[in-house]
Formats: sequence, structure tokens, C-alpha cells
Amino acid sequence: MKKFSIENLSVRYSDKNESLRNVSMEIEANAITVLFGPAGGGKSTLLRVLNRLNDLADVDQMTGSVMFNDMNILDKETDVIELRRKIGMVFSRPVPLPLSIYENVAYGLRMAGEKSKAKLDSAVENALRQAVLWDEVFDRMNDSGYAISGGQQQRLCLARVLALEPEVIMLDEPTSALDPVSTSRIESLLTDLKEKYTIILAPHNVQQAARMADYAAFFLQGELIEFSVGKEIFLTPRDKRTQDYVMGRFG
Repeated sequence: MKKFSIENLSVRYSDKNESLRNVSMEIEANAITVLFGPAGGGKSTLLRVLNRLNDLADVDQMTGSVMFNDMNILDKETDVIELRRKIGMVFSRPVPLPLSIYENVAYGLRMAGEKSKAKLDSAVENALRQAVLWDEVFDRMNDSGYAISGGQQQRLCLARVLALEPEVIMLDEPTSALDPVSTSRIESLLTDLKEKYTIILAPHNVQQAARMADYAAFFLQGELIEFSVGKEIFLTPRDKRTQDYVMGRFG
């Protein structure tokens, strides 16, 4: 089942550097779609388009369509706050709020107007369990979100997204600041979570891209060069540019 259908998407920022050029692709539900390629290729721009975070950037022109749940999310009538609840984002570096562990996870729900302590308690526990963090912090809920390790902080940020019960989780280089053990835990967690969520991942290296991809899209200088099933794109790429990048000849 298709979660997103992107057609002829182009984005140009006000400095005239075109970040995306005529991108068309479909993103499957309940799978991990990996966006990979050299820095500046357009991966982060695409993520920001998908939940309208690019509204906060200096975009000069944007054309094309992005269909999600039968609506074009680029329409001016789109409820952006509701869209961002459905399409959550985890960034490259853990960014806990200056609050307790509990309040970090409950924050989005409180902003949405939830006042029931029982519902908040349940949502916080469920989100921390999904993020495989509950057993490590259940007796530290009043501690600061900064009092835990970097890997735990990143899972806390993921739990904050999960508490809102999104449909899609997007992650932009979520393990770039983490050690190998924490990276492995995040990767294993994402593999489990795809049973319930659609996951879009911009990894920080080709090795992670190859490990994680059910589907993969190779971006180069704003252009979608190749999009295919993960194993195919890393083992038998059709385009020489993809092959050169995967083999480490540039990038």
C-alpha cells in the first residue's frame, strides 16, 4: 500500500540553489524507505517537505504534488499542525526538551490539550516501551532528559514522536552522533517499528543505508537518480552514478 505518492516535486530556495528537481516516487506503508546520497543531494529537503517543516525555510518556489491519505499536503488548506502529528520527525542529534523524562514524552500530548493524568501516564509508558527505553528509565521519570546517555536521549526523542501515535516516522541521520552499540539498538528498534509505522530514513552512511533499506532512493545534486527495492539498488544498481557511490568512488 502506498503511503506517499510524490509527483514532479521541485523545490528551490531563495538563494536560487535548487534543492530538488522533478522528483517522482512512491513510498510504501509499513516499510523502511532509505534516502541516501552525498551531502546536499536533497534528502533533508524532501523530509522537510513531507511534514511541511520547509514552511519555516526561505523557499522561493515549490511545484508538484505530494499525496498523503488522499490529500495533497502542499495545498494551502492543509492543517500543518495535524499533519506534523501524523508525520513525526527525529533529527540527527538528540534534542531533549529542558524537562523531565516524563514531560519530554508527554509534551506533545499536553500541547494538543490532553489533561487526563491517567491517559498521559498510559501514553508515556506505551511510547517508552515502544522505544525500548521503559526498562531503563521507569524509576527515573522525574530526572532531566539530559541526565541519560546520548543513545537513550535519541530513543527519548523517538518516544516523544511515538506518544502522538503518528502514521509516519522520519529520521534524519538519527545515529550520526551515537556509538556503535546505540546505533545497533536504534536500527533494531526501527526494524521492529515498521510493522506498525511507515519509516523514512536518511542514514549517515552507505553501510547503514544498505542494512536498513526495504526500498532505497539515491539522490545526487537534487535529482532522484534511482529508486528501487533496497537489495537491488545496493547489489545491482542500474545507474553508473549509483554504482560509483555505493562502491565508494565518490561522496
